[in-house]
Amino acid sequence: MERVRVALGERSYDIVIGEGLLQQAGVFLRPLGLGRRCLIISDTHVAPLYASSLMEVLRRGGYEPAVLTVAAGEASKSLRQAERLLEKLPGLRLDRQSFVVALGGGVVGDLAGFVAATYLRGIAFVQAPTSLLALVDSSVGGKVGVNLPQGKNLVGAFYQPRLVIADTATLKTLPKRELRSGFAEVIKYGAIADAAFFRWLEREYRQVLQLNSEALRKVVKRCCELKAKVVSADERESGLRAILNYGHTVGHAMEALVEYEGLLHGEAVAAGMCCAACLSVKHGGLKRAEACRLRDLIRASGLPTRLGRRFSPEALREAMRLDKKARGGKVRFVLLKRLGAAVVSDEVSDADVEEVLNVCR
Repeated sequence: MERVRVALGERSYDIVIGEGLLQQAGVFLRPLGLGRRCLIISDTHVAPLYASSLMEVLRRGGYEPAVLTVAAGEASKSLRQAERLLEKLPGLRLDRQSFVVALGGGVVGDLAGFVAATYLRGIAFVQAPTSLLALVDSSVGGKVGVNLPQGKNLVGAFYQPRLVIADTATLKTLPKRELRSGFAEVIKYGAIADAAFFRWLEREYRQVLQLNSEALRKVVKRCCELKAKVVSADERESGLRAILNYGHTVGHAMEALVEYEGLLHGEAVAAGMCCAACLSVKHGGLKRAEACRLRDLIRASGLPTRLGRRFSPEALREAMRLDKKARGGKVRFVLLKRLGAAVVSDEVSDADVEEVLNVCR
């Protein structure tokens, strides 16, 4: 088992990483001093696989768990769904000592965290991620929230979990397309923060996608270490943390335009990273050869490197204006200075964006 600490003073917490850790959930929860009543929030794909066994583990640990399930998919990450869940919590007799367990991928983690952050002005929650995307990225850092029709994550909060139980065994039941989608975030971490890790991914990406236990352990630990370092330095995204959004400016716009249907988050981010790499060659100092290496790794992983003809540059630019990094109505981009180093720039002109969006279609 590996352990990564997210250092945030009195709100610090551990990420425990390894196979079969959900079966030891009670052991990890006990030192936190939480109340006995808890609520597992999961979805219709994950709950049939893991909810019953986790409830039994929690009961053996002295807890009194209940479970609520939402429909799988991005459509559940909405204010309406959050309201439906919140209305059920008083009937479950959850109080301020109770806690929520987010059992699922990124959608469940964001939604359950938002519910925990808002019920009774905040009760504890624990992340139990079951997708690669959630294991390496969304379960860590305390960003919780829901989407609006106009864009992703426009309603939410910074609300840290008390614990992240990263059980890599759950990836054995993850659909291959979802696995590849999560791998886009893995590539992102190498691209923005660790050139040596990126080189390792170029050599070993097949081992990760084939669920080699040692490769998975390394990937989850390294991504969590990199994110923990950034979050500890800039919890509320006032500066450094914005680099974690590499590829997301275009990616989030793509997701909004298809109304979160038929396009996975990592697929959109992969195409967005390729667009950002093109901008980086012109404005960030990235060498063209390094941009090609990034594109080649994305392609080799089975992820898209182009936007697709259905996304017009005009529609994408309009959707990007709602990006949370925007300042004074101007879209800001995360660019690569080189593989392993990123910067946030507001020097990209509308004309350059238009050109790249056309080239990357």
